[in-house]
Amino acid sequence: MGRWAEDKQDRLPGLAAELVGLRVDVIVTTGGPASGAAKRATSSIPIVLAQVGDADGLGLIESLARPGGNVTGVTDQSVELSAKRLEILTEVVPKATRIAVLWNADDRGMTLRYRQVEKAAQMLHVTVQPLGVREPDDFDMAFSAMTANPLYALIMVTDALTLLNRKRVIDYALVHRIPAMYEASLFVQDGGLMAYGANQDDNFRRAAIYVDRIFKGASPSTLPVERPARYYLTINLKTAKALGLTIPPSLLQRADQVIE
Repeated sequence: MGRWAEDKQDRLPGLAAELVGLRVDVIVTTGGPASGAAKRATSSIPIVLAQVGDADGLGLIESLARPGGNVTGVTDQSVELSAKRLEILTEVVPKATRIAVLWNADDRGMTLRYRQVEKAAQMLHVTVQPLGVREPDDFDMAFSAMTANPLYALIMVTDALTLLNRKRVIDYALVHRIPAMYEASLFVQDGGLMAYGANQDDNFRRAAIYVDRIFKGASPSTLPVERPARYYLTINLKTAKALGLTIPPSLLQRADQVIE
């Protein structure tokens, strides 16, 4: 049985309480807000993270090696990922000295990820233009800010809000010829320029293994939390051509998927 908050975070506590009331054996979560709501709703039902970033930074677990409570699963770490995404973006756009970051400012996990982009930008001597959004109407304000202050590139942090509004962001970036980096190949398949991140199907398969181990008697508190086994680079050459960009051959060779 599944529950979806439809990007309404205020619904998450009620949905988590509903699952606890149904006495489910395991709760599998995606996203920091949903995971936090589940943890607050129960300290006894095992919770398996399938698509969650920075579980330790969010306080969902004590550490990767020993989670310590009823939460375990798969999580990625924004420090390395943020630096790598920014590095790849500057390879494609060497003149990029100012880059906008679009993220859900109501999501603590996504804000942590934005902060890591800021840190990485300092190391690469790049200025960041923060564009925090909290609801669908905020995207128009973010677009206006980008139009008023032309920039070289864009990074979008992925959560339910930005995912549901991805078409608007992809279309804006294309019309205004802004090279953009996303976190999942889905965005590139929808017309975005490029993405670097874990494969969601891989994460859910790993989560299923955790569920199986818990059903066989393992305790979440002693199951080390994993990072994704690998991260994938996806590039859309059709979009690059529309933007007037030439992707460096060395980057194309490193790409896991090239859309032509």
